[in-house]
Amino acid sequence: MGQGLSCRAGNHEHGLFTAVHHGHLLTVTSLLDHDPSLLHHTTVYDRHSPLHIAAAKGHIHILSNLLDRSLNPDLLNRQKQTPLMLAAMHGKIDCVQKLLQAGANVLMFDSIYGRTCLHYSAYYGHFSCLKAILSAAQSSPVAASWGFSRFVNIRDGKGATPLHLAARQRRPDCVRVLLDSGALVCASTGGYGCPGSTPLHVAARGGSLDCIRELLAWGADRLQRDASGRIPYVVAMKHKHGACASLLNPSSAEPLVWPSPLKFISELNQEAKALLEQALKDANREREKNILLKPTTYSLPSPSHSDDDNISQVSESALCCICFEQECTIEVQNCGHQMCAQCTLALCCHNKPNPATAALTPPVCPFCRSAIARLVAVKVEAQEEVDQDTNNGSKLSKSSRKTRNTNEGGSSSFKGLSFAKLGSRSSGRIAADDEWIHKD
Repeated sequence: MGQGLSCRAGNHEHGLFTAVHHGHLLTVTSLLDHDPSLLHHTTVYDRHSPLHIAAAKGHIHILSNLLDRSLNPDLLNRQKQTPLMLAAMHGKIDCVQKLLQAGANVLMFDSIYGRTCLHYSAYYGHFSCLKAILSAAQSSPVAASWGFSRFVNIRDGKGATPLHLAARQRRPDCVRVLLDSGALVCASTGGYGCPGSTPLHVAARGGSLDCIRELLAWGADRLQRDASGRIPYVVAMKHKHGACASLLNPSSAEPLVWPSPLKFISELNQEAKALLEQALKDANREREKNILLKPTTYSLPSPSHSDDDNISQVSESALCCICFEQECTIEVQNCGHQMCAQCTLALCCHNKPNPATAALTPPVCPFCRSAIARLVAVKVEAQEEVDQDTNNGSKLSKSSRKTRNTNEGGSSSFKGLSFAKLGSRSSGRIAADDEWIHKD
């Protein structure tokens, strides 16, 4: 039988599968024009149709030719897999997009693991395919009939969501997209891995620091236990992922957590959101260093050792009135007050929400106590400052530009002081990843 091609198959049938496999469009077209019935033939063992083979191999021209012949985009092979599943599995984004345009059903389940095309794109880490499928689900009947949030958290035959698979397979980009699309950060599995495992448990088992960072920043509970009573810290220690265990240790500082994405982050424009994302990343990475390096002393920066060549110049009018170190980059609407991104983040971040309590009230402006309607990025413009020395009668011209301080190599109260003043919690993270090989 070989690769699923029957010994009894006719020459034309065998030639069609070979031509599709190698991407010979002219041969495929000629064979189908001569015998259109070949379009519905399949390989003997796996029951792959020509559409399955074209999708898995990424031959977009052949796939388009087959679809133009009114071929059903949801054909099934022996394992009940559709061409869309195979394209997502192999990361063939062009074929994924073409099949979605042809109306391929994203809610088809295979018979091996009970997985959909969303599970496969998350499992194999095909970021672009994942985004294309999620985008199609939002505009397809799935969103109206089944519900988009339900689709994002769809479970396979063992109770694993796409977020579980992405976290276990060390796919941080996919984890981020799924969380941003509404994936439940504390969802528990059924029979996948250890029953009752959350995405944080499986990320701890896989040893992916980047996945753990994303999950913690979205409010993953470090104290949630699986069916065996283990917290993620114990799982990381069992699999000898010491760096991950340091971040997951309940005695270490808590991470900063994004505000509720539905009630607050949705009110951010893209520029402001990018500034806050960078501020959160910098803050949590700084806390990682504190956890891993375990410094014995802590000293505040001394202004007497500042170097004009190394410190960016920021005018007093642009200085944040909360920390007095960072430039104002975020503006509160409608009151118009300004803060730096770090202090805005400290203001907006909150503890992980308790499902048993009511939703937290939205943050208010620290200056006028009015409700924050929207956050926007401050427009930064170059300006020329002229300082006059009346005592010497000379004029010194200095050109200074407002530059954002990103805490690279420098020191600021944001790293140790300003968040403590605002009452926020801190967290930690690490820089090195441990290797782990997944076994189903």
